[in-house]
Amino acid sequence: MDSKQRVMDAINYKSGKVPFDIGAASTSGIHVKPLAALREYYGLEKRPVTVLEPMQMLGLVEDDLKQAMGIDTDLLWNPNTLFGNFNDGFKEWKTPWGQVVMISEDFAYDENDGVVDVYAGGDKSYPASAAIADGGYFFDAKNRDFNFDENNIKLEDNLEDFTKIDERTLDYLKREVKNVDASKAVVGSFGGTGIGDIALVPATFLKAPKGIRDITEWYMSTITHKDFLHEIFEYQVDVALKNLQLVWDIVGDSVQVAYICGNDFGTQNAPFCSPMTFDNLYMRHYKKINEWVHKNTTWKTFKHSCGSIEPLIESMIEAGFDILNPVQWSAENMDRNHLKDTFGKDIVFWGGGVNTQKTLPFGTPAEVEKEALESCEIFAKDGGFVFNTIHNITADVPCENIVALSTAVKRFNGEL
Repeated sequence: MDSKQRVMDAINYKSGKVPFDIGAASTSGIHVKPLAALREYYGLEKRPVTVLEPMQMLGLVEDDLKQAMGIDTDLLWNPNTLFGNFNDGFKEWKTPWGQVVMISEDFAYDENDGVVDVYAGGDKSYPASAAIADGGYFFDAKNRDFNFDENNIKLEDNLEDFTKIDERTLDYLKREVKNVDASKAVVGSFGGTGIGDIALVPATFLKAPKGIRDITEWYMSTITHKDFLHEIFEYQVDVALKNLQLVWDIVGDSVQVAYICGNDFGTQNAPFCSPMTFDNLYMRHYKKINEWVHKNTTWKTFKHSCGSIEPLIESMIEAGFDILNPVQWSAENMDRNHLKDTFGKDIVFWGGGVNTQKTLPFGTPAEVEKEALESCEIFAKDGGFVFNTIHNITADVPCENIVALSTAVKRFNGEL
């Protein structure tokens, strides 16, 4: 059985060996720092890690490391980054923590007193759109909500994010789809479908964004300007579906999973909103996307949401999502057994392998392996489980603890 079949069996609820993902999605990835350490641990060729997603400083997991760790996934992403750079040419960059990486060649930055400012589209004639704080390992969006007037909001100001996919991007996908590993399950992240995704609201990829760009204002608008947000979402979905048709015509069933949305709906203790708000504000837009994908493609749809979201999972299933990530059972009311027993026949759990806030960064390798094996025992019954951590692997996670994840999956699958 190849890796692709292992993943497809899991997402079609067939019992079998647990598939393992690191790096296929922007919420199942790994920071460049531990990624370099893993390459050294396994004795792989020493070369700079490629930054695939610069906001979180996520690195490209290359084929030799996938082979060493037993990773079953590959990826095909829109090459336009959250900083408006195009990942089709790379240059060396020395990070604030001293690591040399490969980053988009039009990445433009300033560094002063330990702070790194980055500029949308590489254009320094506009204010910086994000920064790494002194001692930090990833970028935070800057608030550029300079001229917002809540009494004079204009729809067109929040529509400039959504445009027809350009020929350069389509040409990139035409080329790169030929390079995906056909033996692995491919996750496609094509953009445009992140309905209300708070990571996209500040528009770090636009040089001078207008409209509602402050995160606090945006959350308030989910109550005070619902009709306005519906208009934004309707416009966004219409553009997105036309773009997805163009992408499908190029990549087809070379992609098995489509990453739809990374919008978080949970805090550590409870959802951000009630099921009624989710149903009234987001449901119809998610349904339209998922129904189009299921009618017109062979892709399975992937929804990310951190936090305590148990009351919302039923609505996410109703909205048509096939896959839920990262399965943060470390949050309140997210017991692993309860999640599997209640929802495990209706939505695939992609994640939930280990607690990335406590056990993975601070536990011993033995503790990491034990917890990972427990997650496999709970989630893998009758399929519906792809092993991944609870969100991305962060910068200071010990290399040996990440290796313990690979060991746990192989041990569970009877491969050790």
